[in-house]
Amino acid sequence: MFGRSRSWVVGGPGRSSKSIHSLDHLKNMHHILTKNTTVTDHNRDLLVETIRSITEILIWGDQNDSSVFDFFLEKNMFAFFLNILRQKSGRYVCVQLLQTLNILFENISHETSLYYLLSNNHVNSIIVHKFDFSDEEIMAYYISFLKTLSLKLNNHTVHFFYNEHTNDFALYTEAIKFFNHPESMVRIAVRTITLNVYKVNNHHMLHYIRDKTAAPYFSNLVWFIGSHVIELDNCVQTDEEHANKTKLSDLVAEHLDHLHYLNDILIINCEFLNDVLTDHLLNRLFLPLYVYSLLTHEKCGDLTKISAQVSLYLLSQVFLIIHYSPLVNSLADVILNGDLSVFSAQAEQDLQKSMAKSGIRCFTKPAESLEKSLEISKQRGRKKVQKRPNYKNVGEEEEENPPDETQEDPDKAKSTDGASKMNKSTLETEEIEMVIMERCKISKALVTEQNTTDEEKSAAAAAGTDSSQSRPFLDMIYNALDCSGDDYYALFVLCLLYAMSHNRGIDSTLLEKIQLPFRQTAEKTVYSHVLAERLIRITINAAQSDSKIRLATLELSCLLLKQLVMSNSGCVIKDVHLACLEGAREESVHLLRRFYKGEEIFLDVFEDEYRSMTNKPLNVEYLMMDASILLPPTGTPLTGIDFVKRLPCGDVERTRRAIRVFFMLRALSLELRGELETQLPLTREDDLIKTDDVLDLNNSDLIACTVITKDGGQAQRFLAVDIYQMSLVEPETKRLGWGVVKFAGLLQDMQVTGVEDDSRALHITIHKPTSNPHAKPFPILQATFIFSDHIRCIIAKQRLAKGRIQARRMKMQRIAALLDLPVQPSPEVMGFTHVTSAAAQHLPFRFYDQSRRGLSDNTVQRSVFASVDKVPDDAASLEESPLNLPAQVEFVDETACSITGPSKNMQKNSEFEPTNLAPSLTPSQQPTISLLSDDNTDALSVESLTLVPPADPHCILSFSTPVQSSMLSEAAPASEGDHAETGEPEASTDV
Repeated sequence: MFGRSRSWVVGGPGRSSKSIHSLDHLKNMHHILTKNTTVTDHNRDLLVETIRSITEILIWGDQNDSSVFDFFLEKNMFAFFLNILRQKSGRYVCVQLLQTLNILFENISHETSLYYLLSNNHVNSIIVHKFDFSDEEIMAYYISFLKTLSLKLNNHTVHFFYNEHTNDFALYTEAIKFFNHPESMVRIAVRTITLNVYKVNNHHMLHYIRDKTAAPYFSNLVWFIGSHVIELDNCVQTDEEHANKTKLSDLVAEHLDHLHYLNDILIINCEFLNDVLTDHLLNRLFLPLYVYSLLTHEKCGDLTKISAQVSLYLLSQVFLIIHYSPLVNSLADVILNGDLSVFSAQAEQDLQKSMAKSGIRCFTKPAESLEKSLEISKQRGRKKVQKRPNYKNVGEEEEENPPDETQEDPDKAKSTDGASKMNKSTLETEEIEMVIMERCKISKALVTEQNTTDEEKSAAAAAGTDSSQSRPFLDMIYNALDCSGDDYYALFVLCLLYAMSHNRGIDSTLLEKIQLPFRQTAEKTVYSHVLAERLIRITINAAQSDSKIRLATLELSCLLLKQLVMSNSGCVIKDVHLACLEGAREESVHLLRRFYKGEEIFLDVFEDEYRSMTNKPLNVEYLMMDASILLPPTGTPLTGIDFVKRLPCGDVERTRRAIRVFFMLRALSLELRGELETQLPLTREDDLIKTDDVLDLNNSDLIACTVITKDGGQAQRFLAVDIYQMSLVEPETKRLGWGVVKFAGLLQDMQVTGVEDDSRALHITIHKPTSNPHAKPFPILQATFIFSDHIRCIIAKQRLAKGRIQARRMKMQRIAALLDLPVQPSPEVMGFTHVTSAAAQHLPFRFYDQSRRGLSDNTVQRSVFASVDKVPDDAASLEESPLNLPAQVEFVDETACSITGPSKNMQKNSEFEPTNLAPSLTPSQQPTISLLSDDNTDALSVESLTLVPPADPHCILSFSTPVQSSMLSEAAPASEGDHAETGEPEASTDV
């Protein structure tokens, strides 16, 4: 709608810039205008091109030649523009003229040039011109022209638009007539114009706006907002099948735009303008339509109302967006402390004042339209300038008195009629001011009443039924927290309480009087037991298997509960309430046990849900922008509603919900008890190897390979497999045996596939963990690994496969420990075995602290990457040994340059190996095989003895001392205990 249909730049290949951008060319254009004062079909195109050329020359002259504007002002060329408009020359000329004027004022940068253009009042004449606004293009360029002019407003330029003597402000009054235009872009432009006007600190202009336009504009604006709200409520009532979700979203977005616009006006902090706006919002919209709708139909009578859930939803938006203290304090006071006398007493006062003015606290349509009200106000202003007791029109008193003294009798009669109308208008404005003053007195009395002690607050909170009967709105809020059926109303109440507690404008004493949570509390000794018990009941219901409570409701309940009982000095929750919360946490553990499975999908869902909950916590502001929560809770994902805002559907989503409930209640329990989380997440970023880490790789299993990335890049790297990660390292140049990590990825997120036409290559893909279960996995590594021969390729594939299985198994055991499930030893998988240990759930998370120390640290004695592919020496393999060899027979590579005896090596390993390690977290110990018996030599490890399967599996022999079966059965427990003591797991053969 606001797009420019064609280029306005004049000139072609045959015209030089010198002839276009010059004073002489402007004179030629002036000559054309003087010769074509009347618009016809023959000269229409010529006049349009002439106007474009003049605009281009003026923009050029603004930056290069001031004589251009001197000539423009001298010849009064703006009068030609106005003359063309008044001839009704058709939409084509009007559109082009408005377009070029808009471009002209957008590009003028010097104030002197702007003063030239605004002089002689021709711009105001164009503003009040009667355009054909039914044409969308004309409407678009006209409102854009007004917005451009409003951006030029300041204390100096405002005098070109506002005439103090005639009390006329065409730019503002013509713009606000389109406040309810059907086109949303026009309405947005009108709001921008009004805000630009309000920001100008000119007292005469602002008093004119208050006296002449504020009441009619704000009353019609409030009625327009309320009409949208009623339409929104009708849409909610009739859309049970989610068929009109798009229309509902548009209506909610429109209401949010209105609230942001109102807040923008209030934060300008024009006091007398804010008083009028606050009075209209409270007495004509928020109280009679929003707050009064919280009551049931029996109590409301025949007044216009909306549904309770829509009312709570809109009030939450009000407190989240608007922070103007007089407004939000008055509104919160009625909700928390008010009763029906707030409306009945006011109605009696209105009846005593005037039957016509009985709608002060009633949502009613204004008696006159805005355009008619502005026209009447304009006529009154021409007859006599309004005089107010608290405002004097400077410079106009001398001009008003002489005409009153020299008037003839008929003129005196007319003057009397005009004065009576003016006095009536003045009385109406003063009546609004009296309402504002009365409200301010009530607010002051309220603040004085709120200065009570903690004992008085506790007594008031314990008053019980009497206080609830005198506070029907607060009683409705508490009753709506009952989630015995579903949480349809409870979610909106929680959002409202959250919004009120986080509103910067609300006085803390107002919330403390009824012991509601406040965002900033240094000391706290008491809290609202009524609210706490209702929040705890929500958490208990959420932990049930058939619960109808959504995750968003539970998260908000936990948030408000922590805010209610926590302060800077600690937690003040009662033991009985804490015991109830612990019971809810236990229920969530039992609920999750039902969904615990040994499948891989459970681990992925578990970690995804934790990442999603921690990375994207609930944002109440965004929640209140979602129109879908206005509809009854649904369980189908076909509606497109986010998972936390609806009920689960299917086993997978029920599992996700049980995991989330477990996380929330566990975090709540730990925080209230002042304990730190030590078990979650399963993968801590701080404990993982990261890129550019320098690691000690001495005595580690490394496989050289060539990495070919997806984009064709190649690099020589060493592949190393750790407990949770695979890493690609390159040697560190300064320290022998150390390496620099160039890439590190989790084994559990890895996929390894072979290459059909190359037995030496593997294709490895590692995906990035995501918090969105529906998002497409994003690969952080997609590369082909080429090894020196197929043997090393098979070694690498087996090592990666075993590492992935073991990493996932260890995390599943940790989840079982969280759920208080017994950790069952699983069968051996590709060289890994499990040793039962009571200390499995009390293990350190990772072992990288030692590996990252410097060479000077004597405790760095073990490798980061321990082999998982070594020949084991457990008792099970001894049964198949047909040979009768000494127990300490060892084999060593004959090419080794330094060897050692087994006793020294075993002593070194046992000295520095950490104790009490989980069998699933302890890497397999590398055996030493030697043919030499010299104890003073170091043994070298051989890694490929069990990785390549032989042609005949029966050819593999185990070397050890023969032991009888009965002896083996007795030695097995002792061997198991030795391993548990030294922290070394059992090893097994991998054939």
